[in-house]
Amino acid sequence: MGQQHRFSTISLAGIFVLAAIGGAAAEPSKDIVVFDFEMMDSSAAAGIIPQDARDTQYLQESTQAAKDFLLSTGRYRIVDAKPAAGDLAKAGALRDCKGCEAPIAEKLGGQLAVTGVVNRVSRTEYEMLIRVVDAGTGAPVALGYSGLRMGANYSWPRGAKWVMERRIAGSLPSK
Repeated sequence: MGQQHRFSTISLAGIFVLAAIGGAAAEPSKDIVVFDFEMMDSSAAAGIIPQDARDTQYLQESTQAAKDFLLSTGRYRIVDAKPAAGDLAKAGALRDCKGCEAPIAEKLGGQLAVTGVVNRVSRTEYEMLIRVVDAGTGAPVALGYSGLRMGANYSWPRGAKWVMERRIAGSLPSK
């Protein structure tokens, strides 16, 4: 009788492990386009000191931090935005295009679109705004903001991760 009980406990444990493995292997449910983050410079030096290679690097790393966060949830597939280069060039800055990111994302096959803007207030103060919209309707899905203080452009990727985790994640649809 003791052996039979031990066997059923082991069998139940195996079933739970298989169920957990099966759940972890589930396909992501949403296709999401994460557009390259943009910089808006509203600092006093905006007309004097242009965006440089380091700014560009940290914007790319911020975009990647947002993608990495979404992938880590297991709920999203990242859709490559590069095939829309022509549409993006016509649109100009996504922050100023009055919602053009939604139809561009939908054309790429995305269900959601993510845009990010880093506003340089000064050389040590930044703001970051990340928006997620429904690609079919353009309706807002999630909005996250953070004022970054006492950091330079190298802090942007950390800021993006923080905004995604603490401001965006709770509002994103899981199905």
